[in-house]
Amino acid sequence: MGEEEEDNQLSPLLPSSSTSSVKRTGTVWTAVAHIITGVIGAGVLSLAWSTAQLGWIAGPISVLVFAAITLVSTYILCDCYMYPHPHYGPNRLRSYMDAVLVYLGEKNHKVCGVILMETLYGSTLAYVITSASSIKAIQKSNCYHREGHNAPCSYEDTSSMLLFGAVQVVMSQIPDFHNMKWLSMLAAIMSFAYSFIGFGLGLAQVIKNGTIKGSINGVPAANIADKLWLVFQALGDIAFAYPYSGIVLEIQDTLKSPPPENKTMKKASIIAVSLTTFFYLCCGCFGYAAFGNNTPGNLLTGFGFYEPYWLVDLANACIILHLVGGYQIFGQPVFAFAERWFINRFPNSWFVNNYYTNKHRWFPSFQTNPLKICFRTAYVASTTAIAMMFPYFNQVLGVLGALNFWPLAIYFPVEMRIVQKKIQSWTRKWVALKSFSFVCLLVTIVAFIGSIQGLINAKFE
Repeated sequence: MGEEEEDNQLSPLLPSSSTSSVKRTGTVWTAVAHIITGVIGAGVLSLAWSTAQLGWIAGPISVLVFAAITLVSTYILCDCYMYPHPHYGPNRLRSYMDAVLVYLGEKNHKVCGVILMETLYGSTLAYVITSASSIKAIQKSNCYHREGHNAPCSYEDTSSMLLFGAVQVVMSQIPDFHNMKWLSMLAAIMSFAYSFIGFGLGLAQVIKNGTIKGSINGVPAANIADKLWLVFQALGDIAFAYPYSGIVLEIQDTLKSPPPENKTMKKASIIAVSLTTFFYLCCGCFGYAAFGNNTPGNLLTGFGFYEPYWLVDLANACIILHLVGGYQIFGQPVFAFAERWFINRFPNSWFVNNYYTNKHRWFPSFQTNPLKICFRTAYVASTTAIAMMFPYFNQVLGVLGALNFWPLAIYFPVEMRIVQKKIQSWTRKWVALKSFSFVCLLVTIVAFIGSIQGLINAKFE
């Protein structure tokens, strides 16, 4: 059966627009680029701070544990992509929400929709905050280099966020995931670049210090309660840095076949998570070794903004370019979901369904749609506005990581696995999966509590 024929065998459970014929040309390397663009982002910059709160043993172990959990979750989701419908044959489940609807039913689908949209929206919100932090770091670095280290170099986040938002208004008109290969490739290269720089600067600082800073217990706190809040927040930051469950099936839907998409996606996930973990450990550990108890919340804004100023500038510029692509990786599923809803709700509306071709002698022709222009612009404006209200890097990452981790990366994939494999209650596999889910739920609860407490403190300090 050809790919187009298979796509045309529609399941009545899925919206018609989710099963249209699409030409897939993705490979394992395009999938790796998409994953790295989605995973390595704001999270990597907070890992040195997280390692500092947890200490030399618990910090690296936590990074490795979250990497393993992410791979387990991804493997489960990869196998959910093809659904063997008894009457219509194999169906491609092209989004996380489609998979939840087919395997777990309408109620879970609605709950999942709320959580997933919050997760994707929160990720784009975090990227606005991070980009502003990096733009401000470049401004301060250049100011100190030009006017001296004692100069009163101070900049606000507002203008930086507005600038990033303006860029995203334009980039958000990219039609969909299938048209983002070039952007993901560029963003992935940028992520490697600033991760290498962060690792190199940390190593250079350790050599300059002549000693490895830090301790087994991590940064001391005034009392046990304060220490626990910081540890919980650190776990939330690490949780934010890893899972990409919400975009697994969208990425998998770009892959060509043969070989089977799930095999390609699993291979890409192993490569991407392994590379990501290597850089996470390097940045986290060398950042902590360089700064010890004074480890900054954002690693690349912690090198004093002094010399070599050009290298710190380059690293932060790479972060900004990466975040341009990362924002789209998490924004495109939201755009697709909203636009699909409008198409199904208003099938005869010219505002929703009419496309207009634009031609320019210097650029390729492209199509625009009134709904896409208005909705996507409003989306970018809303993330920018909220980021301006809560520009607290570590605390926001911790809250988002805690909210996203268990429901999307653990609970729904585990429940879909149980349904898909028809695992009976209280069998060994059932108990193992449920125990895995419960332990991850506890981690989510403590991370969320610690991050909320940190956000409240930051807001009123």
